Amino acid sequence: MSISDDPQFMREILTDHIKYPRNKREGDESYVSVHMASASCIDDVHVQIKMDGEVIKDLCWHGTGCSISCASCSIMTELLRGKTRAEALVLADTFDKLMNLEPCDEDSLEEADCFANVPKEPARINCAKIGWKGVRKALGQEIRE
Repeated sequence: MSISDDPQFMREILTDHIKYPRNKREGDESYVSVHMASASCIDDVHVQIKMDGEVIKDLCWHGTGCSISCASCSIMTELLRGKTRAEALVLADTFDKLMNLEPCDEDSLEEADCFANVPKEPARINCAKIGWKGVRKALGQEIRE
């Protein structure tokens, strides 16, 4: 059973990450820092990654944003910490597929699967994706719209 099969559980996850955002802090100068802003929402966040070779040693974010972008950044940082660059980019691709209503391995997204209903409100898709785009950029990948 996927998280997206239980709407109440999805709301609980989102509410928890909105009230108690994880990894919302500034990293030091050893982090790769990327600034991301939205033209259509209040989202203005910095995504910061500290690598150890090909492994994401730490991942944090700070700034302001709507509830969807903040919860997404929070969940994303927890999901990607400890992953390799390649694994993180595969998960970013999977999240993009989720947002585009394409078939994907939702279970691999763990708590990030709670955003499965976001595409029903197309204006919120960019809010959910802003942190993920920041990760792509920080990892040196071109950002796709």
